Amino acid sequence: MTHRHERTLTAVGLARVEGEGSLHVRVADDQVEQVRLEIYEPPRFFEAFLRGRSYTEPPDITARVCGICPVAYQTSSFLAIEAACGVAVLGPIADLRRLLYCGEWIASHALHIYMLHAPDFLGYPGAVEMARDHRDLVERGLALRRAGNAIIETLGGRAVHPVNVRVGGFYSVPARSDLNPLAMQLRTALELALETVSWVAGFEFPDFTVDHELMALSHPGSYPIERGTVITSGGRSFTAAEFEDNVVEWQVPHSTALQARLSGQDGSYLTGPLARYALNAQYLPPLAAAAAAEAGLGDSCRNPFRSIIVRAVEVVCALEEAIRLIESYQPPEVASVPVQAHAGRGHGVSEAPRGVLYQRYELDQDGVILSARIVPPTSQNQAAIERDLGLLVQARLGQADEILTRLCEQAIRNYDPCISCATHFLELRIDRG
Repeated sequence: MTHRHERTLTAVGLARVEGEGSLHVRVADDQVEQVRLEIYEPPRFFEAFLRGRSYTEPPDITARVCGICPVAYQTSSFLAIEAACGVAVLGPIADLRRLLYCGEWIASHALHIYMLHAPDFLGYPGAVEMARDHRDLVERGLALRRAGNAIIETLGGRAVHPVNVRVGGFYSVPARSDLNPLAMQLRTALELALETVSWVAGFEFPDFTVDHELMALSHPGSYPIERGTVITSGGRSFTAAEFEDNVVEWQVPHSTALQARLSGQDGSYLTGPLARYALNAQYLPPLAAAAAAEAGLGDSCRNPFRSIIVRAVEVVCALEEAIRLIESYQPPEVASVPVQAHAGRGHGVSEAPRGVLYQRYELDQDGVILSARIVPPTSQNQAAIERDLGLLVQARLGQADEILTRLCEQAIRNYDPCISCATHFLELRIDRG
């Protein structure tokens, strides 16, 4: 009679991630048998909330999905609604939208780098403990986050859940003079961002690479933020309207978030900073490109632990872009373009800090929402995270459970998962006897 030798790695209540989740890894006879990133936060049913509402409401409603990346949800929603109504918003209004989104990238990435992820590399349980020994570092991170929030507040009316965004543009737009103080703050922040790249590039990183197919937006000539065509490292290219033909979602028993794969393929894909950088590094603005080269990123980065460097480079990129947009800004003649109610279906994609965020709306002739769909980046990445955890543990079975568990928690934070964003849907089946 043989006896199986089993090990279980468990982390209940993952720390330094947005939302509630846990980790469970089972090893038997030196083989990883099961990996579960258990997302148990209650589903939030935003698609159901949106049905029956006016086509003008999604930017305000979807912003409440997340307090960290509300602009991402607003952007994908108004792009989808405008597409359904046959309207394309261009020129200065589109530039202001990109500027607003830059603010969210800066604020979100700064929060992740300094408060959520850096403590792992410096050996601290959290940012508070890290601040006792490295007050200057934490203050630098807070200054960067304030710079991002200042953009959102200036254009959006407030830093969290902006209220100045609407279908067609904005309720009001700033004068050039309103942006001058902001530009000064961003130039100072740009120096802090360059220091951040140098700082995180000096961390010690576990030797680990992944081979996922990568998926991101592409907008030739500029680094993708608020618009683009979806492309993959495997050669796919598709529009927002073709997203559901290429991305298939399904539910697993241990998660209130759906998982995703590319149609016609088994296995996972990855979206987010590593994918954006690998597929679009050639479009980085000059300072960000130079910072990436000095940090040793090369043409692509396949080590998720080094994603903190990519995020730091993207902070430089967003600041560089924001300063450029402010310097070239000419106020539009109107704050928004007319968007009349129209029966139709529209699709929108944008690059949230954590990856591609897709939304789709179907409207009736009065502009009432008949159906809605939201596919957040964290739910798309969940299968990739689980696969990476299995490979990470399998290669390090000689290490103690405590060390492996801690490394797995750090690995999950590589992806900056927003669990609250992901838990928006649950398929309910009732068997009645």
